[in-house]
Amino acid sequence: MALEVEIKKQLPGFNLDVAFATGDGPTGILGASGAGKSMTLRAIAGLEDGLRGRIVLDGRVLFDSARGVNLPSRSRHVGLVFQHYALFPHLTVEQNVLFGLRGLASHERAQRAADQIAALHLSGFERRHPATLSGGERQRVALARALAPQPAALLLDEPFSALDAHLRSQLEHQLRETLSGYSGATLLVSHNLEEIYRLCGDLVVLDKGRVLARGSREEIFRHPPDRKTAELTGCKNFSRALACGDHAVEALDWGCTLHVTQEIPRTLVNTSVNPTGNTSIDMGGYVGIRAHYIEVTAPQPQPTSPAENRFPCWLQDATEGPFRVTLYLRLHPLSPRRDGHHLQVEITREHWLELKSASQPWSVRLDPERILILPV
Repeated sequence: MALEVEIKKQLPGFNLDVAFATGDGPTGILGASGAGKSMTLRAIAGLEDGLRGRIVLDGRVLFDSARGVNLPSRSRHVGLVFQHYALFPHLTVEQNVLFGLRGLASHERAQRAADQIAALHLSGFERRHPATLSGGERQRVALARALAPQPAALLLDEPFSALDAHLRSQLEHQLRETLSGYSGATLLVSHNLEEIYRLCGDLVVLDKGRVLARGSREEIFRHPPDRKTAELTGCKNFSRALACGDHAVEALDWGCTLHVTQEIPRTLVNTSVNPTGNTSIDMGGYVGIRAHYIEVTAPQPQPTSPAENRFPCWLQDATEGPFRVTLYLRLHPLSPRRDGHHLQVEITREHWLELKSASQPWSVRLDPERILILPV
């Protein structure tokens, strides 16, 4: 089922202006805190006032400000799962699931509740109250309650954020299994990159109430349309850039020239002569590269081609995690940058154990195929 959203809402210091449509499978809404992700879900569910625009679900108009259509929440046929469960504490698991099924015959209500309780692996919990359940169990009850009415759209607002890492993994697996048999439109709000990438084939990227990018996750991660989208999808390394050839870019903040394969936009080419007769540079773009795409090795004994984008580097700092290590590298012996590094790189612990004993400078390579060329 398709969900079409085109809404605006004016708030003090914040304007929501969102337009997108879902395709097959779950769509993720990605953005930082305060980007308007939860407000968008609440608007679709009929929990926000003061909207303008239109919301259509499976051909049925839920909201149209121009025509005066604004269906109440109970009539929208939308299931909403909140970040903090929102279960009724005085009701049992079964009663919570039954709550959204009012208006049906008693035998149908009982059957739907039983089906969802079984599907979410909650059998045996029917008589228990939310206070006696773990966080993962409560979220499964919330999901069962949302799915029991067989909604045309399922809206998931940071459903795993209150859970520890182990429970997040378990519930994510459960959700993937549940959604594989769900035919309605699904929207998942999250600020967790890996989580939203694993669960959603399409993405909508929000920043300060507006859509920066929408489309397939592969396209948005591989070719973000601007620097902000690249940041929100996890890119850590950026430099102001200026074209210096058909396939060459000067990375001004990194102090090096890079060979690139992408088409160079005009914003990186513009120069002008100021009144003093000096050439000024229009800083209209950036280059970027994701931390896990940078190759770091021991010193290279043989000269390399400039097209390889291989440079000597020095370690400024390293942060060790249980499985991966983050390196902070500078490309010159004395870095002019206050933070002391030019590039942030992620490598495995095994690679780190091999690398840290090698003499410096090491060698760093920025793959021309992986370099992003980005408008501001």
